[in-house]
Formats: sequence, C-alpha cells, structure tokens
Amino acid sequence: MERADAGGPRRAMIEIAPGISLEEREIEVSYILASGPGGQNVNKVATAAQLRFDARNSPSLRDDVKTRLQALAGSRLTNDGVIVITARRFRTQIRNREDAIARLAELIAAAMERPVTRRPTRPTRGARERRMDDKGRRAEIKRGRGSRPDRQGD
Repeated sequence: MERADAGGPRRAMIEIAPGISLEEREIEVSYILASGPGGQNVNKVATAAQLRFDARNSPSLRDDVKTRLQALAGSRLTNDGVIVITARRFRTQIRNREDAIARLAELIAAAMERPVTRRPTRPTRGARERRMDDKGRRAEIKRGRGSRPDRQGD
C-alpha cells in the first residue's frame, strides 16, 4: 500500500508504541485453516492468520530491544530469528490479522521496557540487631525442649 506524495512514496506503518512503528512490509501475514467452531466453512475457508516478523533483522528496532524481544518470544521464535504468531480466535481473516498484529505489538512493547538493575543493599544495624535477638529467643525456646532433669525415672 504505497502512495506517492509530494515528499516521495509513503509506506503503511503499524504503530507499536509511542515513537515506535513498523513498516507493513516487515510483517508477513498468511492465512491457514483453523480448527474449532466455524460450521460448514471450517474445512474450506482459511481464516486463521499466521504472522511472521523477522525480529533479528528488523531495521525499526534497536539492538537491545531485539535481544529482549527474542528472549520474550520463547517457542514462537524460529532458529532464523523470525517470530511466528498464529491467531485463530475469531472467525474472520481480518479480525485474526488484527489480533496477531496486536499480540506482536504487545510483545514488542514488553521488550521495550528496560529491566530495572538491582542495586545491592545492606541491612541496617537495627535490622541486624532484631535478627540476632530473634535468633537468641528461638535458640532459648529450642534449648528448653531438651530432657528435663525432674522427670528421669517415670
């Protein structure tokens, strides 16, 4: 879907998140037969949408996002770095296509969030003292469970 404007050809873009969008040519959608409800058309009409997105070679994503995206994709990622999403929730091709694109957008949006790095901390002196007091009390309780000298010959 290219249109010629005064500024040159414009390509259809798919908005993923604020500031991030993919060109429609980066996504390949094919239709396959879906199982499940559908009546007489279930074995005749290919309504399930199978979306393929080359995450490893996408020019629209930063390298750190690509790495996190491939990790999040899990079993949906092929050995070539292509994410395959199959949408068969609805009975029409259009709605399944929209569902597959929405699921890809959610995956990319999740990959865009940088993980928070853990800052090592130390317990406060009060916390250490409370811990030692608790340990002492617990040890005293356990020490009291030993044999009792007044009950030897019962």
